[in-house]
Amino acid sequence: MILVTGNLGYIGRIMSRHLIEQGFELIGLDSAFYRENLFYGDDYPPFRQLIKDIRDVDEKDFDGVTAVIHLAALSTDFLGEMNPALTQDINGQASFELAQKAKKAGVERFIFSSSCSLYGVADDSKPIDETGKLNPITAYAKAKAMAEDEIAKLADDSFHPVFMRNATVYGLSPALRLDLVVNIMTADAFLKKKITVFSDGAHWRPMVHVEDLCRAFACALKAPAEKIHNQALNVGVIDENFQVREIAQIVKDTLRDEEIEIVFVPGEGGRTYRVDCSKIKTVFPDFHPQWSLKRGIAELHNAYREKELDQDSLEDGKYFRIGCIKKLLEDGRLDENLRWKN
Repeated sequence: MILVTGNLGYIGRIMSRHLIEQGFELIGLDSAFYRENLFYGDDYPPFRQLIKDIRDVDEKDFDGVTAVIHLAALSTDFLGEMNPALTQDINGQASFELAQKAKKAGVERFIFSSSCSLYGVADDSKPIDETGKLNPITAYAKAKAMAEDEIAKLADDSFHPVFMRNATVYGLSPALRLDLVVNIMTADAFLKKKITVFSDGAHWRPMVHVEDLCRAFACALKAPAEKIHNQALNVGVIDENFQVREIAQIVKDTLRDEEIEIVFVPGEGGRTYRVDCSKIKTVFPDFHPQWSLKRGIAELHNAYREKELDQDSLEDGKYFRIGCIKKLLEDGRLDENLRWKN
């Protein structure tokens, strides 16, 4: 049995579908912050669903579980910076404590969804690999780095953590996120015929389609334990490193609409890094990514059109994680520590 935390989220819903199709039995665990903000329906329920904050997990939640895929987190830099101490508590300390409890309960492998944002601002003259210096510059990245460091100390002959440093994810999901660069650029091009790029767009991002990311996590479940033991892996495709201005141009070219305008506005380009993803192919020879950025953009565009994404969806915050959380706080449904009041 596989416990997937954050299974009702953007990645989690695709992860659940992929693993169920692969024949795995799942227990889902999620705080359910975003269950009212689906873009379309989801037909892949887990074997058992727990609606629970990861800060409240106890050992009985691991009954029958042999592996954990830990996705649950306060996602996005904007949400992370809203309350850095809370981000550290949830994404950092609670992740470490989750791994502690899993180990105590006899779980054998712990697959941690980390991030390439740990590299922060890196020398982009060549791709950075897993041995590169960590330089987290946001509360989100700092919490992920802390969790990696502490969870690694738990590794022993019977507990096998692996740290999946995800590239920037894009693609379609029932729990759509428009706070991801490709997803929002495609939406803006479709609805506004305008793509906004901050600064000069020279900053680099490694990209990975959400389905390919799930393929990598499935490989981590199937690989011999010694292959993954206490390893960090960059999850992405080495040829899919792009400058943000390149992404904007690929969106425009893919939609084939000459009226789409790319607008450069003053602002911080933020983190920048090119990432070497060659190690994951060595560790997982059966990992075969299926998506290119251009194909993923076309998928998003078709879905936005067919499912009638509208301007209101961009303005009401429905598909933006920070917008969802702020709405729950304003409505009095969450307290200041992001716990349900009921």
